[in-house]
Amino acid sequence: MRYSRSYLDGEAQEGRFHALMLATLATALFFVQSGSLIALILSSALVGLGLKRLLLFYSARPEARRAATKFALVWHGADAVLVLAALLLAASYGTGNVASIVMASADLGLTPIASLAVALIVLAAALKTAAFPLHGWLTEVMEAPTPVSALLHAGIINSGGVLLIVLAGLVQQSPGAMAALVMIGGFTALFGAAVMLTQSAVKTSLAWSTVSQMGFLLLQCGLGLWALALLHIIAHSLYKAHAFLSSGGAVQAVAGLRRPGPIAVPSVGAVLRSFALALALYLVIATLFTVLIGPKTAQALALGTILILGVAYLVAQGLADHAPAELTKRTVLASLGAAVTYFSFQAAAQAIWGPALPPAPAPGPLEWALLVLAVASFGLVAFAQALFPLWAHHPSMAGLRVHLANGFYLNALLDRAIGGFRNAKSN
Repeated sequence: MRYSRSYLDGEAQEGRFHALMLATLATALFFVQSGSLIALILSSALVGLGLKRLLLFYSARPEARRAATKFALVWHGADAVLVLAALLLAASYGTGNVASIVMASADLGLTPIASLAVALIVLAAALKTAAFPLHGWLTEVMEAPTPVSALLHAGIINSGGVLLIVLAGLVQQSPGAMAALVMIGGFTALFGAAVMLTQSAVKTSLAWSTVSQMGFLLLQCGLGLWALALLHIIAHSLYKAHAFLSSGGAVQAVAGLRRPGPIAVPSVGAVLRSFALALALYLVIATLFTVLIGPKTAQALALGTILILGVAYLVAQGLADHAPAELTKRTVLASLGAAVTYFSFQAAAQAIWGPALPPAPAPGPLEWALLVLAVASFGLVAFAQALFPLWAHHPSMAGLRVHLANGFYLNALLDRAIGGFRNAKSN
């Protein structure tokens, strides 16, 4: 809001903008504090109405109208799904109070009707977090003022994750729902990360980053790492709000570099060494934390492996053949710091929120298969990202790069399906 005072200074509708922003923030606070399904649904609908008006702040822009229309259809479609889930849960347990539903489901188990309600809750959460394949609206909201983008990408987009965490005790009783979250979230995270690499505009790149991060949030929920999912919401919110509000300065800083320095392009051997080094550091630190604090769940260790594979991408730059010694030192220290920080924050999150959230379930055959698939998939993508300068600009990859930059045109298919192009022309 402080940023908006200077950003919107002199706008003809400055007062209206501040009123809409504050009203939307108020409804978002209402949402995260809701203790009943009725309050959750009502506040979610109000958040959607407020954000749609903010997305239409520059209503003369066809792109803004199309983005607002797509957002409203997906968001309020999720609200409709939540209404149906609430009716099913009320029919199963005779109450709309969230805590009472969770307690009743723990005592009585999931009835077939309640299992269907859980599936609908997962669907609503996927829609609200812009999960694949209905992610396109989130990448098109740049026609609104920058504070709106920051509010959406750092706050409102987390609604699906908040919904899952509030109903964690209920959702975790359905192995199918948990497996669906792992698969939907994992694929969305990988897809968003791959497309993000090809984006040249800073805000569009940040938007695809949010798609990837929300997929990772769903993955954490599907693994039963509820405290870490809540930590992820807070950490991503702080980072993404800062990234959007400082995006203009970042563009100016890059434009001011008349002669960027040489880029250390790692070879395949350097990438393999970086992965081995990052995993070795992770293994040592994980062992130390396990001895000092206590045993870690298989899900938490797998998630840490995925994160450290991402850090290996950074280490690879430092181990490139022509990288200066100082860069090598900094990237190795960064890998060490990331591993220590991960376990430190994991321990803190578990201590703060763990007692109020269900523990991660013991993995069965399905969960082990999903864990192995997730680690292998993220490892493959991290390996491809580390070698991105080598393969992405090869002439044979030109077509793939174009398709990837356009998200394989799934957003255009969504536009056609919901009449987005027609909306942009007629409104």
